[in-house]
Amino acid sequence: MEKFRSFDEIRKSLEKKETDCKAIVKYYLSKIETKAQLNAFVEVYSQSALAQAAAIDEKIAAGKAGKLAGMVIGIKDVLCFNEHESNASSKILEGFESQFTGTAVQRLIDEDAIIIGRLNCDEFGMGSSNENSVHGKVLNAIDESRVPGGSSGGSAVAVQANLCTVSLGTDTGGSVRQPAAFTGVIGIKPTYSRVSRFGLIAYASSFDTIGVFSNNIQDNALVLETMAGPDDYDSTSSRKPVPSYSKLLHFDKPAKIAYLKETVHSEALQPEIKANTLNVLEKLKEEGHTVEEVNFPLLDYVLPTYYILTTAEASSNLSRFDGVKYGYRTSNAHNLESMYKLTRTEGFGEEVKRRIMLGTFVLSASYYDAYFTKAQKVRKLIKDFTEDLLTKYDYIVLPTTPSTAFKFGEHSNDPVAMYLEDMFTVQASVSGVPSISIPNGKDNKGLPIGLQIMTNSFKEAELYAFANYLTAAAFNK
Repeated sequence: MEKFRSFDEIRKSLEKKETDCKAIVKYYLSKIETKAQLNAFVEVYSQSALAQAAAIDEKIAAGKAGKLAGMVIGIKDVLCFNEHESNASSKILEGFESQFTGTAVQRLIDEDAIIIGRLNCDEFGMGSSNENSVHGKVLNAIDESRVPGGSSGGSAVAVQANLCTVSLGTDTGGSVRQPAAFTGVIGIKPTYSRVSRFGLIAYASSFDTIGVFSNNIQDNALVLETMAGPDDYDSTSSRKPVPSYSKLLHFDKPAKIAYLKETVHSEALQPEIKANTLNVLEKLKEEGHTVEEVNFPLLDYVLPTYYILTTAEASSNLSRFDGVKYGYRTSNAHNLESMYKLTRTEGFGEEVKRRIMLGTFVLSASYYDAYFTKAQKVRKLIKDFTEDLLTKYDYIVLPTTPSTAFKFGEHSNDPVAMYLEDMFTVQASVSGVPSISIPNGKDNKGLPIGLQIMTNSFKEAELYAFANYLTAAAFNK
């Protein structure tokens, strides 16, 4: 039996003096080494993690340790950690060492969490399979011939393979929830603005959200409550108070639940995922909850709206990477213009270049109103529809993904097929509402299936409580 699958187990072992933080870190370091072929970590902070652990052991002995003492965390390679490299799994940021620590990561460190390394991902968070990384692909620990999902594939696999207690990912259109579904772990995308984006290397600023991977709801809720809250370094972060999510997990009231007809009856939906989703809905009815089918007529517009807006924002955000200030610079330039062009041509991967070009196109003078402005209007319609639905119902339940983990190379030559993997996750991102993916059985190949739950903005406490109820052994007996 594997050790340290939950923070509760770690905490009890520390209280009984059966172990210490240094031993816990050494355990995870040995696991990372044993599972190196998965390629989840691009850099392991062995020395600094052990130094952190030693300092926290002294705090524990003095009775001054924070609430996360003993928790070992991996961070996605788009999050800044002072004096450590952050390159967004891209050649263009090769060798870039961060000069500060992002707010979300710092708040975890302040509560004595131990950062053990940075995790592989699709370049700049752009991808649904973790095949777009300069560090190579991440393998799914259940079946190494299959993708772990993306872009936070390394973060998902690190938790799946027990290489750390929890991990941080980022979710722009499903990049936490989709890999969580593919690897059989729990992954949350909080409300947009709930967690500060200071220290997050941007992809699409009005969508990017830092999320959490874990093996259980308790750990997930504890990490989010620690990270969340206002931040003077991020003007878009919400000033709403942060509840103690980890202490509000009890769920004991009848709920009104909607499911979207267009998702459950989609032709793209794998039969086992449909069956498992309907089984949960039927069980909820049996438990006395109101479960109703609703129409979502805007489903066909969600994905195009998302990709128009995010590629436009990516085109703008990634213009700063030009070889002048930091990161990669071409050695083949003969003047300033060729330095810009060649640096970006050589430094960015194919998927990133594709999205920059799409974004530049929709922002161009001739097409701005036809694409970007129209997409912003449709985003408002989707947001209003979703929020209105969530005033009538407590939760929206739907599959996380249309399929289980696909094989490497299956969609590599068809970008549209790859983009369709996000068809059920982008609604929450376009709307800005919180959404969580929880394990919901397996298909006939033994691959994990995810169930997605959405609720209204800043209701993460209710979302966690309902997810905890659905993952409890009593519900699944």
